[in-house]
Amino acid sequence: MQLDPVLVESAVVFGVVICVHSAVWSPLSWCCIALAIQAFYVQHKWDRLIRTGAAVFQFRPSANSGVLPASMVLPLLGLALRGHCIAVGNVYMERFAVGVTVIGMMLALFLSLIALGITRPVPTNTCVIAGIASSAILYTVKQTLTVSEVIEVLEVLLIFVYLSLILLYLLPRCFTPGEALLILGGISFIINQLIKRSLASSGNANADPLQYFLPVAVLGLVLLGIFFAVLFVFMESETWSASLFFHTMTAVLGLGLLVPWLSLLTQHHPITWLMHFITETNTRLWLIGFWAALLLLAVAVVMHQNSHRSAGSKKHQASTTVRKYFHLLTVLTFAPGLALDRPLLHLAAVGCLSVFLFLEFVRCFRIRPLGAPLRRLLTLFLDERDSGPLILTHIYLLLGVALPVWLTPASCTPSGGLGGAGGLVPYAGVLAVGVGDTVASVFGSTVGEIRWPGTKKTFEGTATSIFAQIIAVVVFLIADSSINLNASYSWVLGSITMVAMLEAYTSQIDNLLLPLYLYILLLL
Repeated sequence: MQLDPVLVESAVVFGVVICVHSAVWSPLSWCCIALAIQAFYVQHKWDRLIRTGAAVFQFRPSANSGVLPASMVLPLLGLALRGHCIAVGNVYMERFAVGVTVIGMMLALFLSLIALGITRPVPTNTCVIAGIASSAILYTVKQTLTVSEVIEVLEVLLIFVYLSLILLYLLPRCFTPGEALLILGGISFIINQLIKRSLASSGNANADPLQYFLPVAVLGLVLLGIFFAVLFVFMESETWSASLFFHTMTAVLGLGLLVPWLSLLTQHHPITWLMHFITETNTRLWLIGFWAALLLLAVAVVMHQNSHRSAGSKKHQASTTVRKYFHLLTVLTFAPGLALDRPLLHLAAVGCLSVFLFLEFVRCFRIRPLGAPLRRLLTLFLDERDSGPLILTHIYLLLGVALPVWLTPASCTPSGGLGGAGGLVPYAGVLAVGVGDTVASVFGSTVGEIRWPGTKKTFEGTATSIFAQIIAVVVFLIADSSINLNASYSWVLGSITMVAMLEAYTSQIDNLLLPLYLYILLLL
């Protein structure tokens, strides 16, 4: 009897939930257990809806729904952050972390409600389990949140509903239900926080301007993508006049809306502040020069692979090993930045995300003069997960290594840095994706022979992935003096092993999911 990969994936997620519950032990952690149980049952209903084509929207094929692993990310992340905020006595961030947990639970319950509402015949047993879990969660939330926090949760839910209706219609086959929950839920939360901070005051001169660049960039890119996706339904996008209009409106949005908005929030002119920030130390200039050299190397790899394509080999695709070159370049980009200058890395990752998404819009809409060349070049690196109108794997790779950097809260971090395994938290993306996933893919596809039951992944790939991440941890310990694992070596090894098993069995976007789960475990 063949082992179902979804069951192993679910077992790993339940293991992470139990680890967080054991470390936190609060009413909200009990709610996370209830949420995981109901998400496990609802996941099977989503899987059946996708197989039968009754899931309302078109989701990514050749993958399960991924509802359970995606549903648990935000609640577990909030619980892990809350513990550190309590330890340093930051009441504001502690309430913020509680809000993250509750918002994650409500988004997951909303997704479950949709599945149960459109499933025919009505799944009685699953409805009973979901009803009991929802009642327990809502009762606990009622005792935990203030009225203003409840309103904030409802605001995020409202934004999530509208974003889901718009983006899932415009981007068919780009996401699984779980990926949609994770990505659109995160975007909804960021947009709500940006609006909230914009309305709270006209600016805070003492606030770090760095924290505002990501939410403003995300909102600007979402508005840009939705506007032109709707516009180009009614007009041709491949003409020079449409291309001129696209670039003009992008400049208007950036200079006319986003730059003034940043000025309002930070009480600094963004361009002036950026120039001062970049030139503040010689280390930053050296890092930027090093990253520019890596960028040229990445372009050279793309052009070299494209030169192999001839008129008779239009279906030539880059191998797994070649695609993992970009994972290696990502490690070389992020590791020095993490060790030498994390604020600069934070800002550079925001800029890189903005450029990646802008170029993807240019490619998708065939905007001249770069649209057609980008479409031809990037087609070489497609895999089975790029089944929709957007090519997102390289963007997921960037998000996977950048999210631990963006999510690490400076206000909840002691002056000496996080102790124990927490010192590796910013490196979670580099470890899980840059090192672990790369080594597992390369060794698994070249020398792997013993396959994990029910999946194409190999035991050799997983074992070498764990070993490579341990080696990477040793290197980071030597290079970064702020890391002090103390007696937490066994916890680091256990966390890496659990995430490696998740990589072996998940059919979701591992570049996005693995770093978040490793981040949560290391944060405990």
